[in-house]
Amino acid sequence: MDALAILHVEDNAFDAHRIQLVLAKDGWKVEAQVVKTCSEYIAAIEQGGFDLILSENAVEGFSGFSAFDIAQQKCPNVPFIFVSGNVNEEEAAAYLRTGAVDYISKEQLWRLAPIARRTLQSSASKQLERYNHAMELLVTVVQELSLARSLDEITAIVRRAARELIGADGASFVLRKGDMCYYAEENAIQPLWKGRLFPIKICIGGWCMRHREQVIIEDVYGDERIPIEAYQPTFIKSLVMVPIRKEAPIGAIGNYWAGRHSPTAEEVHLIQALADSTSVAMENVQIYSELEQRVRERTSQLEFANQELEAFSYTISHDLRSPLRSILSFSELLQMKYNCQLEEQGRQYLNRVCTSAERMNTQIDVMLFLHKLMRLELKQEKVDLSSMANEILSHLKAAEVNRQVETHVAEGLTVHGDSVLLRVMLENLLSNAWKYSSKTPQARIEFGVTHQSDGSSIFYVRDNGAGFDMTYADKLFRPFQRLHSDNEFPGTGVGLTSVQRIIHKHRGRIWIEASVGRGATFYFTIK
Repeated sequence: MDALAILHVEDNAFDAHRIQLVLAKDGWKVEAQVVKTCSEYIAAIEQGGFDLILSENAVEGFSGFSAFDIAQQKCPNVPFIFVSGNVNEEEAAAYLRTGAVDYISKEQLWRLAPIARRTLQSSASKQLERYNHAMELLVTVVQELSLARSLDEITAIVRRAARELIGADGASFVLRKGDMCYYAEENAIQPLWKGRLFPIKICIGGWCMRHREQVIIEDVYGDERIPIEAYQPTFIKSLVMVPIRKEAPIGAIGNYWAGRHSPTAEEVHLIQALADSTSVAMENVQIYSELEQRVRERTSQLEFANQELEAFSYTISHDLRSPLRSILSFSELLQMKYNCQLEEQGRQYLNRVCTSAERMNTQIDVMLFLHKLMRLELKQEKVDLSSMANEILSHLKAAEVNRQVETHVAEGLTVHGDSVLLRVMLENLLSNAWKYSSKTPQARIEFGVTHQSDGSSIFYVRDNGAGFDMTYADKLFRPFQRLHSDNEFPGTGVGLTSVQRIIHKHRGRIWIEASVGRGATFYFTIK
């Protein structure tokens, strides 16, 4: 039986009971809170936790219009249905124009259950769609922040994402400068305080940083922490402010609304995830700046800087995986408890949320792998590349026994290098050749060598698959840059980055020749 929490504005106990019975007969386990006055209604709204609001056209001293207006301000995502004994067509049309779900006569209560069920399913689908969009944006932003190398880059990324992530009317990026708050950037429907400095003790961003706490204010004019004179010229009525870095915060991200808004836990969680990722990125920028300076001044300090980078990788793993675990857990709970209530489209949206979260988890893993890759020390030994290539191709064939692929591996190809890393390199190149030739009727994969006049060897992996436009060849070795969509050829976008870094660690180089529809050849050297 489906649970349904209702807030019901009704002064007739018999009618309230009758409406609950109608819903119960439709299979709902109804938990109803019936209120008769405006004060009771506002108190219940403040407490929240309702799936649906039902309201009479009017109770003593309190109109349905007022109830609907309060609901729009306090909980706009909760469906609102009028159920009244006195149905006036003009009033009903007015309610529907302002956003009410429906207007039902108490003489036609049979309409209530199907309308409520359809509305709640549609609302759940829309929320999942919004959440899915936010998660996809967050994954993209995390990737962009991981690659940012200056505060200006971080500022530009946060400016766009902070407002778009939850659809707020404004957003600010605040940095701490000693005892002052510096509003470094903003994105708002009207100008706020970009470029201005405020004392940290009177600024709400400063309060957030000093107390290392999130600030959630539904009414800025009813909170003593707000400097009213600074907010009166602005559009702001409600806000959320979260710290950038929980220990010794270095800034804050604020979101603002022009109307009264009660931020949901999901909205606050998303903004905090952005702030945590921004913290990691800012630490990353600081570390890289320090590294450049130290390399110029004292090469001997490189080992210490690498230790800081190692600590940074652990920060990524912790700070990004913590919100990710919540996303995955709640998505799984939704699938277990409410999957049967959703229409096909709703289930698709939920699956997309799970897929996006899993993709983000994979991206975290590959980011950490790329970092650790550069830290590994080479263990030099003689490596039989021919034998290694034959073994890799055998595994690929065993995994797809129905594919007919012609393979050729030159004999006696050996080098001196790290066998573990060289296997990773060769697996990536041959797996790519296998994948990108999957749609070629007579696929062929070749691993061979050519010799230079000076006696040096140039190894190559060649396929006759999809290939690509050489105009975009410079993107191939960049992390998360891909030339084909996941629908066409799935992948993480870091395989060739790993290949390049392994080859560079062996003091070699790698380059490409390719054309669309005619395959690709990857050449590399090992010294």
